[in-house]
Amino acid sequence: MSSSLWFQSLTCQILLRCARVCVLPSPGAVCIAVFLPSTVLFLICVSRSPDAALLRWPPPWPSLDQLWDPLAPLLLLSWIALHAFLYLLPFGKVSEGIVLRDGTRLKYPINGFRSLCVSGALLVLLVLLGAPLGLLFKLMLPLATCAIGVSFVLSVCLYVRSFWAPPHALASGGNTGSPVYDLFIGRELNPRIAHFDLKYFCELRPGLIGWVVINFGMLMREVELRGSASLAMVLVNSFQLLYVADALWNEEAVLTTMDIVRDGFGFMLVFGDLTWVPFTYGLQAAFLVEHPQALSPLGVAAIVTLNGIGYYIFRKSNSQKNQFRRNPTHPSVARRLPLRM
Repeated sequence: MSSSLWFQSLTCQILLRCARVCVLPSPGAVCIAVFLPSTVLFLICVSRSPDAALLRWPPPWPSLDQLWDPLAPLLLLSWIALHAFLYLLPFGKVSEGIVLRDGTRLKYPINGFRSLCVSGALLVLLVLLGAPLGLLFKLMLPLATCAIGVSFVLSVCLYVRSFWAPPHALASGGNTGSPVYDLFIGRELNPRIAHFDLKYFCELRPGLIGWVVINFGMLMREVELRGSASLAMVLVNSFQLLYVADALWNEEAVLTTMDIVRDGFGFMLVFGDLTWVPFTYGLQAAFLVEHPQALSPLGVAAIVTLNGIGYYIFRKSNSQKNQFRRNPTHPSVARRLPLRM
């Protein structure tokens, strides 16, 4: 990935983190809600431009016909519907979340990894049938535009329905009295339609698995252009698939994270789950379609080694955090400091 894309993506991630930990006034929430969608579209344009570099002039803003394709909403809504269907299927175990303020525990289906496997099988079937999956490269901007629209519509619906939620179901930080900020940060903690948990569904299903599908579409586009996928593209797809598979294999651990435990479900999380993750985390693959990179054997060995070390640290630390959140007295995480006289 170019230095420009890396720097811009890092900057946006820092802004997202700040939005999560700071109580923003309404103007701040408005600015972020406007800035982040524009940034997603801008980064996609940069990744596809011939001169994707830090010191180059930014590419022109895409025209309306580049932002819209009637196929995009059909694909996006069908994808969300598919994973809603897979979410509701009675396979996999059911796990309980942490104790809520009213003393109850919500139940969650742990079947995300199976949904990933079904998605992979569907991709293989589409390849065998000759489906033009490389078309996803052309549709990235229209798909991102539709995802932004879905994020705004869902956020407004969640805000409106939160006024029918009981007080104990509201998030502690999402009831400031400012409609703009509360819509942004989320008023209701765990909005549900019957047993269908909207926040938990969006957290791990359509956006996260969609990231893998978009990456694979970029790989297939490279095959269409050059006859085969480059080693760099294969590595990007493999490493990011490992991250997604890990998240879904350890799906139960998400039930102790801040997103589920503390944050209300508003625009911040909706946009992050449905738009930010699939369309910015996969920028490396989109970049490689237009900017192929040759890797030496030594470079590949260094990349694989670095990724392996990073993954080991990531997995061990996240497993430890999850264990501590669930049971701080567990021998693997409990530490007793010696008493000082």
